[in-house]
Amino acid sequence: MRSLKILLLSSAFNGLTQRAWLDLRQAGHDPSVVVFTDEASVCRHVEDSGADLVICPFLKDRVPRQLWSDVQRPVVIIHPGIVGDRGASALDWAITGQLSRWGVTALQAVEEMDAGPIWSTCEFDMPTDVRKSELYNGPVSDAAMVCIRDVVQKFANGFVPVPLDYTQPNVIGRLQPNMTQADRTFSWFDCASFIKRSIDAADGQPGVLASLEGGQYYLYDAHLDSRQGTPGAILAVQDDAVLVAAGDRSLWIGSLKRKAQPGEETFKLPARQVLAEQLAGVPVLDSSIAHQAFNTLVYQPIRYREVGHVGELTFEFYNGAMSTEQCQRLVAALRWAKARDTQVLLIKGGRGSFSNGVHLNVIQAAKVPGLEAWANIQAIDDVCLELLTARQLVISGLTGSAGAGGVMLALAADVVLAREGVVLNPHYQTMGLYGSEYWTYSLPRAVGSEIAHKLTEECLPISALQAKQYAMIQGIGPRCPDAFGLWLMQQASSALSDEKYLHARARKAAMDIQQVERCREQELAQMQLDMVQNRQQFAQKCQGFVLKRKTCQSPQRLMAAWALSPHPTVQQNRESA
Repeated sequence: MRSLKILLLSSAFNGLTQRAWLDLRQAGHDPSVVVFTDEASVCRHVEDSGADLVICPFLKDRVPRQLWSDVQRPVVIIHPGIVGDRGASALDWAITGQLSRWGVTALQAVEEMDAGPIWSTCEFDMPTDVRKSELYNGPVSDAAMVCIRDVVQKFANGFVPVPLDYTQPNVIGRLQPNMTQADRTFSWFDCASFIKRSIDAADGQPGVLASLEGGQYYLYDAHLDSRQGTPGAILAVQDDAVLVAAGDRSLWIGSLKRKAQPGEETFKLPARQVLAEQLAGVPVLDSSIAHQAFNTLVYQPIRYREVGHVGELTFEFYNGAMSTEQCQRLVAALRWAKARDTQVLLIKGGRGSFSNGVHLNVIQAAKVPGLEAWANIQAIDDVCLELLTARQLVISGLTGSAGAGGVMLALAADVVLAREGVVLNPHYQTMGLYGSEYWTYSLPRAVGSEIAHKLTEECLPISALQAKQYAMIQGIGPRCPDAFGLWLMQQASSALSDEKYLHARARKAAMDIQQVERCREQELAQMQLDMVQNRQQFAQKCQGFVLKRKTCQSPQRLMAAWALSPHPTVQQNRESA
C-alpha cells in the first residue's frame, strides 16, 4: 500500500490518538495530528494540508460542514459503539445496561451526529465489573485500532462506505440520549454493586454527583467491601479512600470532586484529602503489606504475595498519579519486600496506567503548589532509589501506559517487561520540567546517551515495540491483562537462569552507587528551579492540565512535514478547474 497523508483530528492527543499515530507510522504512513481548537483554524489547517484522509479517534467536537461535505477527502469518526449506536454516552449506557457485547464503529462524518455510512466495525465481549476508563483504554482501544487499520486499507482500495440501515436485522444499536446526572443518581440505601456500577459508568468524566457528609461531591474510583453500617455513613479510612456504607454492604471511594459554586473550578482529589475536616474520629485502617494478606477481592492499592523465590508487589494508584503520601507508602512497602527472603522482586501496576509520575492534582490543591511538587518529586525519587538498590533482581511489569516519571520509575528496575499495546511518554519538557527519578542514570544506561537525548527532547510517545528496539524494555507480553500477569510471573520465576536477562544481571552487579547519587543531586538542582522557582512555567502548565484548559493550537512536534507545507486549498483547486 502506498504511504497515505492521514490527518488525525482529535480533541486531545489522548491515549487512543497516540496509539493510532504510532500504529500508522509503524505501517509506513506519515500521520499528522490536528488538535481541535476552533472551527475556522481546523478547517484551514485540514484543507491547506492536502491530506488524503481524516480520521477522528477522539473527537468531542462536531465536524464542520466545510470538512465533511468534501467527498474527495473522507472524514471518518471512530465511535465507541456498535453499528447503529449513536450519542456521546455510548460507554456509559453499555456499562449501566450490563451488556454482554459491545464494539467500535468507524463511520463517515455527515450532518447528523454518528449517522454516517459505515467504514468498519469491530465487536468484543464486554468485561464484567469494568470502569469506563478501563473499558476505553482496553477493549475499546483495541477494537478502534482494528477499525482504523481497516479504514486505511479500504480507503486505499477505493471502498465505498455502507449507509446505516436500521431495517437490517444485524443493526441493533440505536440513538441514545446523553446520559445526565438524573440517569446516574442513586441512594446510599441501594445495593453496593448498583452504586459501584453507576460510578464505574461515569469514571473519568463526569463522575456521579451524590451527597456525602452533608456536601455534594462527584464520586470516582469505587471498590466493593463486605462491611455494613448505616447507609451513607463513613465507616473507615484507608490510604486515600473512605469506606461508605450502602444498603447491603459498603464501598471504598478513592477520589472526589467537590461540586463547584458559580464561577468556581474544582477538580478530582483523593477522597481523604477532600473530606479531611469531616473525618475526625473515623477509624483509620492499617494498609501496610506487612499486616494485610494478599487479596485481589478487597481494596488494596498496594499488595504483595510470594510465589517461590519471587516477591510480587502490585501498586494501583488512580490514573497513575503518585502523590507524596502514596510514594511514602510505596517506599515502606518496598523496604519490607526487600527484606524478605526472595531472589526476584517483581513490581507491577494494576488495572489502569502503570504510573504517570507526580500527582499534579494534589500539587495544584496545595497551599504552595511549588513546595508540594518539590516534596512529591523527592518522594518518588525515594521509590526509584529503593528499586535501584534492591538486593534482589528487580523486574518492572508495565501493565498499562506510562508517562514522564512513571517511565523512569520502571527503568529503575533491572528488567522491564511491557504488555502489548502500551504507550510510553519518556519526557518531561511539555510540563516545563527538567525531570528527575534518576532518569539521567537509568535512561542512558538502557538506551545510550544519544537515544536518551532524542527521547527527552522530541517529546513524542513511543510504542512498546519501539521501546524494545531501543532496549528500554526487554520483553513484550500478552495484551490480555490476566494473561500478561501469568506471563510476568513466568518471566520472573525464570529470570535468574534465563540467558536473555544475563546482561541485566551483569549490569546490576556493576552499578556505581556514587554515580547514582550524583545524578539525583544534579536532577534535583534543576527541578528546584522548575518547581519552586517556576523557571519554565511549570505552575501555569500544571494548572492548565489539572483544570483541563483547551489547547490554543496543535503542537508543532505532532505535525508531519507535508501538513506544514503550503498546499492549494480545495476552493482554489475548484476555481482553477
